[in-house]
Parts: sequence; C-alpha cells; structure tokens
Amino acid sequence: MSVQDNRNYNLPVVAERNHRTTRWTSRDTGWLSNLFGTAVGAGILYLPLSAGQVGFIPLLVIALFAGPIVWLAHRNLTRFCLGAQRFDGDITTTMTDHFGGKVGSLLTLAYFLSIYPILLLYAIGLTNVAEQLLFDHLGGISVHRSVISFILLAVLVAFLNKGERFVLSVVEALVLPLVVILVGISLYLIPQWHLDNLFVIPKSTEVVKSFFLIVPILVFSFNHSPVCSAFAQAYRMAHQDVKFCAQKTDRILAVNAGILLVVVMLFVFSCVLSLTPDEIEEARDTNLPVLLMFARREGASVFALMTSIISFLAISSSFFGAYMGSIEGVSGVFSVAAKRFKFIPSHSTLQARIAKVLVFLGSWLAAYLDLSVIHVIEGLLAPCLAVILFFMPVYAYYTIPAMKHYRNKFFDLFTVASGAIVISGFIVSRWL
Repeated sequence: MSVQDNRNYNLPVVAERNHRTTRWTSRDTGWLSNLFGTAVGAGILYLPLSAGQVGFIPLLVIALFAGPIVWLAHRNLTRFCLGAQRFDGDITTTMTDHFGGKVGSLLTLAYFLSIYPILLLYAIGLTNVAEQLLFDHLGGISVHRSVISFILLAVLVAFLNKGERFVLSVVEALVLPLVVILVGISLYLIPQWHLDNLFVIPKSTEVVKSFFLIVPILVFSFNHSPVCSAFAQAYRMAHQDVKFCAQKTDRILAVNAGILLVVVMLFVFSCVLSLTPDEIEEARDTNLPVLLMFARREGASVFALMTSIISFLAISSSFFGAYMGSIEGVSGVFSVAAKRFKFIPSHSTLQARIAKVLVFLGSWLAAYLDLSVIHVIEGLLAPCLAVILFFMPVYAYYTIPAMKHYRNKFFDLFTVASGAIVISGFIVSRWL
C-alpha cells in the first residue's frame, strides 16, 4: 500500500525502518499527544461534579484503581491491533483474519457502534461551543449553525489529509495549551480549597455504590480506544517488527496513562476541594460545567471563557481520534457488506473514499440538527466498547497462538473483571 493509498484515514506514515531506536522520539511525542487528546473530551468539565459526590479519599482510591484499568485495556487493544497478519492491516481486518468471517463481522459492527456515536457527540459539541464563543464572547456574531458546523468539520477533516507529521503537530498544538490551562486552573484554585473535605468519608454503603457508578465514568472519560488501531498501524507500517512495536507502544501508552491520571485528576481534585457540597449538588441539578460555578461565585467571566476554550480544545483534539476510528469502522462494515451484496463496491480505496464522505455528512447533519436522540444512541456505546476494549483482546491472547506470549493471568483477570464492573455500572447508572 502506497503512502497515498492508506485506506483508513489517509494518514501516511514516515518510513523509519532503517532508523529503529528505543529512545523517545518526536514522533512518540506526537502520538502521545494524540492519545491524550483523544482521551480528554469536554466531559472533563462535568467529571468533577460526578466524582465530587463521593468525597476526596474514596475518590483518590477510585482514581488509583481506574488508572491501571485504563492502561491495561488500551495496551491490550493496541497489542491486538499489532497482531494483524498484514503489516498495513487495521483493527477490522485483524478481527476478521483472526476470528473468521461471522465473528469478525459482528466485532466489526460492534467496533463501529462503539466509535461513531462518539464522533457524532463531538461534532454536536464542537458546533455548540463554537456558537457559544461567537455569540457570548465575540460580540454576538451571527452565523447560521449549518455554516458553522460545515466549516469546523471541513477544516478538521482537511487536517487529517495532510499527513501523519502534520496531523500530530496540530494535535500537539491543541493539547499543549489544554494541559497548561487545566494545570493552571488547578493550581489557581488551591487557595480556595476546603481542607475539611479531605476528611469527609461517606458511609461504606455509599462508597461501594459510588465506586460502582464512578469507575465507569472515569474509564469512559479516559477512553482513547478510537485511535489505538491507527496508533498501532502507524508503528507497524514504519517498523514491521511486532516485538519492537509492542515495546514502543507499551511505553507510550504507559506515559499517556500517567499523564492522564496526574493532569485530569489534579483538575478534578482541585475542583472538588474548592466547591462546597451544596455547590456540587446545584451544578449537578442544573447540568452546568464546573467552571461556570466558579464564574457565578466570583463574578469573573474569565471562568466562563475558560469553559468554552477548554471545551473547544478538548473536543477538537478528541475529534481526530474518533474520526480515524469511524473511518475504519465504516470501511470495515463496507468490507463485510460487500461480501453479501454485489452492488456494494469491494475495492478498498473506493470504500475508504465513500466512508469519508458518509462519515463527514453524517457528522455534519448531526451537528446541524443538534440531534437530541444522540443520547439514545450513546446507550450502545458502553456495551460495544466493553467488548472491544476489555474482552476481545484478552480472549485473543488465549485463542490465537501468535498472541499467547502476551498472556498474564493476573492482569488478564483484572482486566476482564474491570470490564464487567464498567459495563454493569454504566447500565445501572442509566436507570438511577
């Protein structure tokens, strides 16, 4: 496959086969930014409100538990993608190659359903944030929603066609100010901490209930599975040595998990310690981002502006990973359908082009209409994501001889049990 014929997302790789090195490179930094950016969406502004109800010490324990879950699950998924029979294979072809046509088709559909709703949510959220910036902070500039959404999505998609290095540079440019702002706000709020909150411990039954419900929120808030396939494919195409690629990607994922835990949880902890229980309850009841609570308290519009800026940076960086995964998912569905229906094109390049058009138009339509039914679609995300992220890679370790060297009974059992907790907790939370 040529650089210009990347069937997934037209994100060509840079040939490095003769420059294999274990040292940290600028490329590793770029993919680290992509992983981090995909994980941190605008939901971070609501995360402190969900997590704050449990108290500081239980939240600290939950965060330390969620960290290994996030790292192990995404490491397993990336390792699975590295196990493609073809060095340029993506996750959908890998699932079909290893599990056969029927199971592979079902997993391909599950992968699509676990990724595409996320992209639609980002498209809607990005348009809403852009409207807010234009109307509330830039003098009430009037632009039709259809125009705003089309321009934003077209620009982001255009970036993805500029090549791997350009895309990674753009993501770095988005992620760096996001990290600086999050850390800056966290430190700024320290003088406002209510230290009494450090010693508030709810009843044991409340802690168990909160653990069961908040762990899924933290795990899904840190989800970067949409970009794992592209991440693995990029390194596999550059080096082709699976063992070396696994070492590189394992290291990058571990660093990413650590940064996520430190930066995001520092922001969450600082917000939780700065708000009173009544303020947290009010914000939850009114569905307000956490920074708007500080804006109300201090009468400082800068917090309202920060809310919009953080949302815009977070959603934009997350959009890239979700878009990559969506193109793979749609192309995979086309490949499956082409085997059953003759009128569907079977050529991978044509499939990829059609997938890009459909993904873009679907995202633009969802953003333009501001679809509220997206919350119904979101209900599909958790079960499908749990299958792809927690269960499938571990199953592959014990059924595919080429992956048996990844087996670790303790970690594998921990991952499967964590997946069960995440999926059951998410389902239960939908009924509470």
